[in-house]
Amino acid sequence: MPLSKTQLSDLPDPCQHAPFTRKSSSLRTAILTVISASSLLSLVHREPGGLPSFFSSRHCNDNPSILGALPPNVNSSACPQFEALYPAKHVLLDAELESLYATEDFKLKTYKSFSGAIQIPTESYDDNGPVGEDPRWETFQVLHSYFQSTFPLVYENLKVTKVNTYGLVFHWQGSTNAKPILITAHQDVVPVDPTTIDQWEHEPYSGLYDGTWIWGRGSSDDKSDLIEQLITIDSLLSKGFAPARTVVLASGFDEESKGTEGAGHIAGYLETTYGRDGFAMLVDEGGSNDIPFGGGVMFSSPDISEKGYLDVKVEVSTSGGHSSVPPPHTGIGILSRLVTEIEDHPHESQLLRSGTPFASIQCTSTYGPTYPNDIRRLAKEALSDDAALKQLEEELLAASPLYSAMFGTTQAVDVIEGGVKVNALPERTSAIVNHRIAEHSSVAELQEHLVDVLSPTVRKFNMTLNAFGHIAIRGNEKAGVVTLSDAFNTALDPSPVTPLEYGPYSLLSGTIKATIGSSTFYNTTGVVIAPSLSLGNTDTRFYWNLTRHIFRYSPGAATDVYAGIHTINEARRAESVIEGIRFFTKLILNSDESLSL
Repeated sequence: MPLSKTQLSDLPDPCQHAPFTRKSSSLRTAILTVISASSLLSLVHREPGGLPSFFSSRHCNDNPSILGALPPNVNSSACPQFEALYPAKHVLLDAELESLYATEDFKLKTYKSFSGAIQIPTESYDDNGPVGEDPRWETFQVLHSYFQSTFPLVYENLKVTKVNTYGLVFHWQGSTNAKPILITAHQDVVPVDPTTIDQWEHEPYSGLYDGTWIWGRGSSDDKSDLIEQLITIDSLLSKGFAPARTVVLASGFDEESKGTEGAGHIAGYLETTYGRDGFAMLVDEGGSNDIPFGGGVMFSSPDISEKGYLDVKVEVSTSGGHSSVPPPHTGIGILSRLVTEIEDHPHESQLLRSGTPFASIQCTSTYGPTYPNDIRRLAKEALSDDAALKQLEEELLAASPLYSAMFGTTQAVDVIEGGVKVNALPERTSAIVNHRIAEHSSVAELQEHLVDVLSPTVRKFNMTLNAFGHIAIRGNEKAGVVTLSDAFNTALDPSPVTPLEYGPYSLLSGTIKATIGSSTFYNTTGVVIAPSLSLGNTDTRFYWNLTRHIFRYSPGAATDVYAGIHTINEARRAESVIEGIRFFTKLILNSDESLSL
C-alpha cells in the first residue's frame, strides 16, 4: 500500500545534503522534496517491507570531532552514497551473462576482438583536413569493416548510421517511449612518435596479449571502452535481450585533436534525431577507479564537469628596420614584458563549497582510511566554518600543484615566435598561452582578467590594445599594436555541472558499486563514489544540449593501465576489459528497468 503524506513525513531524514552545483539546487531538494507519496514511490525501488530502498540501511556520521574514516557502508551528508544497484527484472539474464563472462573461451574471444581493433592505427592529427579532403581519415573505414565482420549481430539488429562518413551511431530501438540512454566513446588514437618505436616493449600496433596485458596505442584510450560497449551489445543480443528503453552508442573519430569532424557532427545529428534534452543520461570516457588511501576501499570517480579552455594569442606588431639603429625596446622585448606580467599575475585559486573539487575532497576525507587526520578534521569543519574552509584551501594548495589546477584557472605559455633574421628588427612577435578555465569562471572573465593585467604595460609603451576584436586602449599608431585573440577558435566555457540527485546519478553510482562489489577480480572492502572534475576535455563538450546528466567514467582501475596513456608502452590489463563489459551490461539492464530516469 502506498505511504500517506503523513507517514512519509515521519520517516527519519537520511542525512542533510549539502548543495553541490553552482546553482541553488541541492541533493536534499532533489531527493527529499516530494509533492506526493505516490510520486516518490514511482521513482524508487521498494524493499519487501514497502519502503524505498533509498531509505534503507542509511546511517549518518558527520561529527568532525570523531577522527578516522567512515566505513563505506556508513552514509555521510558530506559525501552522500547510494546503494549498489543490481538488475531485478533482468536478474536471471544478468546471472547468465556473468557466468558467460567468467569462461575462458569468452575471455580469449574478447581479447582477440580487442587486439584486432588495436592493430588498426586510427590516428588523428592536429593538422587533419576536412573529411573528404584528407586521405589520412581513410584508415577509419578499415576499422568499420573490422567492426562489421567481428560483430555481425550488432549490425544485423541495430540501425547503424554513419555521420560525416566516419562517425558511428548505433540505435537499438526499445519497446517503450522511455528516454533513451547514450553511451559514447571515440575511435581515434594519439599518433605514435616514430622516433620512439624502438622504446616500446612490443610494437605499438601489435595488439599483443601476453597473458596479462594487451599492448598497443589506444588500448587504454579509448578502444577499450569502445570494444567493451560493442561486446556488451553483442552478448545481450546473443541471449535474446530486447530493450524496453532505447540504447544509443555513438563514437567520434577525432577526439584526440579537434573533435569537430567527429563528435561535432554527431552532436547535431543526435539533437536533430532525438531532440534537445532527448536523452536520460550520457556516459562517456573519463574518471576511473583507484584505492589511493589503502584499506581496500575503492574510490570510483566519475567526472561530473569539465574545466573550460582557451588558447590566447598575444601578438605584438611594431615597426621593422635595421637592427643597427634599434629602439629601446624591440617587439620581442615588449612581448617578454607582457609574458612576464601574465606569469606574475596568476589566477586566484578558490575552493568553493558549491564546486565539484569540494565534493571530491569531502568524499576522500570522509572515507579514505589513511587520509591525514588533520586535513580530515579541517574538511569536516569547512562544511560550515569559513575560516576552516580557507585554511583547508591553503593546506591543500601547499601540498600539491594538482590542487591549484583543481581550484582555479591555470595558464601556461607554451608557444613563442618572433624574429626572422639577426640584423632585422622583428615586426611581428607572438606567444600562445594555454588556459584551463576553473569550473566557477568563464571565458569572458578570463578575457577581462588579461585585459586588466596587460593594460598598464600597453599604456607604458603608448601602444594600442586590440582585445578579442575590440579596441580596449587606443595609443600612438607608430608605437604599435598588441592584439589578444583566440588562437585557434576553440574557446570553451566550463561545462554544466551534472546534478548529483536521485535518478541518473544514483543509477550510475549503484551500477558501479554493484559491478565492483561483485567482482572476483578487484579485491575491495567497499566502494565509494566520489564525483570529480575533469581537468581536460572530452567529446562531451559537444553534447551539452542532449542531456543534463553527463557522466565521464571509464570502468577499470588505475592499476589496469601499464604505463599511462598517450605514451610509450601503452597497455591495458586484459581482465579489466571483462570488468568493463560487466559494467556496461549492468548499466544497460539497470537503465532498462529503471523508473527514475
